[in-house]
Amino acid sequence: MPTAVRCGTGPGCDTVDRVIDINSPRLRRTLPAVAIAASLAMPVVGAARPAAVPAPAPATTAPLTTMTPAALAARYAVSRDDIRAAERVAGDHGDRWRAAMLSAMADPARRFLSFDGRDGGRAVEVFGDLESAEDVAVLVPGGDTHLDKYGLLRAGALRLRQALGDRSAVIAWLGYRTPNTVSLASLTAAHADDGAVALRTFVRELTTVKPAARVSLVCHSYGSVVCGRAVPGLDVDHLVLIGSPGVTVDHVGALRTRAAVWAGRGSRDWVARVPHTRVRLPFVTLGFGADPVSPGFGARVFAAGDGRHSDYFKAGSLSLANIARIVSGRPPVEARRAA
Repeated sequence: MPTAVRCGTGPGCDTVDRVIDINSPRLRRTLPAVAIAASLAMPVVGAARPAAVPAPAPATTAPLTTMTPAALAARYAVSRDDIRAAERVAGDHGDRWRAAMLSAMADPARRFLSFDGRDGGRAVEVFGDLESAEDVAVLVPGGDTHLDKYGLLRAGALRLRQALGDRSAVIAWLGYRTPNTVSLASLTAAHADDGAVALRTFVRELTTVKPAARVSLVCHSYGSVVCGRAVPGLDVDHLVLIGSPGVTVDHVGALRTRAAVWAGRGSRDWVARVPHTRVRLPFVTLGFGADPVSPGFGARVFAAGDGRHSDYFKAGSLSLANIARIVSGRPPVEARRAA
């Protein structure tokens, strides 16, 4: 007699009750495929998280309740002090590379709304004038993003800000502990659920103090899982999913958001080979559901060019141009066909 697992209407399940035979040929095909898909990420981002570097607890900051220059300057100053404290501890620990990186982050020209050097690191950095910005993009990264790879997230945020122009601000939001890409955690929503709590709190503060701004969530790879868990009920204008393995629902309607939901994927992105399904086992649910660029999902699909998984913010790319157009309220352009 086959062993079955029942998935009801609770968290992580479809709204329709279904039974999955964990001995079925379909499932035996799916699980190896999921593992293979994860292994495809290894050449792209690397498998190992670096050894932990000690860091002090950050100062406690009050919720952001105003966007005045004085309030923002005070918030940036507190975060700069937190970075410098982490720099000193890293230096005492003998990690000169981390200390040098933190010294660069503490540059007075850079603006962090928050920073925590512990457990891989958390950092929320602002590019542009947040007080006056009419368009605000919150960039949520995927797996294997931590302080030692923060430069990749920062570079993408800088390019997006440049593409958007002066009346915009981009926030690089590394506000959760990202999973290792090649790990069981990268195939489940556990890290995303933790990240979603923090992202929801941050975005609610942001939209409360900037009610007139057009706010977009731009979510890459596993970061799209975080956004999918966070977005229900959030007052955002656009949800932009790029290189997404899925968002744990089978249709945009299940996201329960008023935001326009967009999805794009480069033609050479390995995520296209990920099995787009969810398999609920006794102690874990693997996978993230429907493919966001599939017609049945219901997102507004935009052309993202021929880039790979890490190319969405590449300078001069079609994907970067279209993400910027969406964030600024303009329709994306179609890919040009060869003559």
